[in-house]
Amino acid sequence: MIENRKHYKEDKYWVSPYNFHPEVTGELNLPEKVEIHDATLRDGEQTPGLVFSVEEKVAIAKKLDEVGIDRIEAGMPAVSPQDFEAIKQISALGLKAKIYTFARAMTADIDKAVECGADGVIIEVPIGYPKLKYQFNWTWEDVLKKSADVINYAKTKGLHAVFFPYDTTRAREDDLTNLLTGIMNESEPDSIGVVDTMGCATPEAIKYLVRKVADLTNLPVEIHTHNDFGTGVATELAAVTVGASCVHSCVGGLGERTGNAALEELILCLELLYGYDTKYELAKLPELGELLANITGIPYALNKPILGERNFTRESGIGVNLVVEKPLAMFGTHPALTGRTGDIVLGKKSGKASITYKLDELGIEGVSDEQITELLAEVKKAGIAKKGILTDDEFRRILAGVTQSDSA
Repeated sequence: MIENRKHYKEDKYWVSPYNFHPEVTGELNLPEKVEIHDATLRDGEQTPGLVFSVEEKVAIAKKLDEVGIDRIEAGMPAVSPQDFEAIKQISALGLKAKIYTFARAMTADIDKAVECGADGVIIEVPIGYPKLKYQFNWTWEDVLKKSADVINYAKTKGLHAVFFPYDTTRAREDDLTNLLTGIMNESEPDSIGVVDTMGCATPEAIKYLVRKVADLTNLPVEIHTHNDFGTGVATELAAVTVGASCVHSCVGGLGERTGNAALEELILCLELLYGYDTKYELAKLPELGELLANITGIPYALNKPILGERNFTRESGIGVNLVVEKPLAMFGTHPALTGRTGDIVLGKKSGKASITYKLDELGIEGVSDEQITELLAEVKKAGIAKKGILTDDEFRRILAGVTQSDSA
């Protein structure tokens, strides 16, 4: 794994060598393998106003499988007949990914998971103190009582049972300790989720909780975070550094409020920054992102990591030739690694090299150095007036004006 991993690979990536410095890696307790559990079809659909049709859920599941995602949380069959049908169809596809459903601590929900043909089930119960106090009026004893039999029932049905005490990061420590101790005594699941439902824990707090849960249960720990403070991916990676072996995600960071940890960002971080040989099809990530954007009608920010259209676009005139000739001088990853190409655009921040590059790109010859200087001035002026980048047609019009003026 990372012990033999270099920080660069020609024509693919060039990241910080300090990621793999012994003083850094010596502090890590990375699991041998990290699985990705994608919850786009359930948690992602909880984005306000978003609804997936059965056909759309099936299409998304197929594309997730093409990328090589390990586990797909296909929905919550108790929500609606449509969800039930979508999960059933996805389970019947014969995908490489394992199919999971989301369930309340109710045997009826487990029965639906079985009927859908699922491989596993995420059994959710609240443990965050604000949830217990204000939403449910429960104690940890109530949660234990409601959970134990359902976990056992799921396992007797042959399902991989993930115990998912949500809002973990706002639980009172004694409540969490008592609940997990009781669960291990009465109904040992297959794994435990640490759930930062409100995205409000620091990476350090997540590390503490993952270690605590692992010590209490001696079971695999999964991490599920939200992005309320912009730390969703960071906290999941922090969990991995202390042994969490499954990370939950949504494509493009979809999800309630500010969304979940972004699938594509987790994949690249695990592969390139932590040295895992993930086997995921990185070049298919833009296809996956485009599918979700088309279905949801929610566009990505142009500079969104991995899925943004302008991640490898350069307006500044410094080093423009390197964007295409030696991309790793300008970017941490080669654009082709994720199915992209480098791009030079013209605007306020362009330089003479940008003009020369654009002329070559458009196959335009015979422009003098003096005209290039004049072109640059006009391009900058147009970029300022437009407050944006220029199209090729706008550049051609500027070029025509400069060359006609010189010939007059």
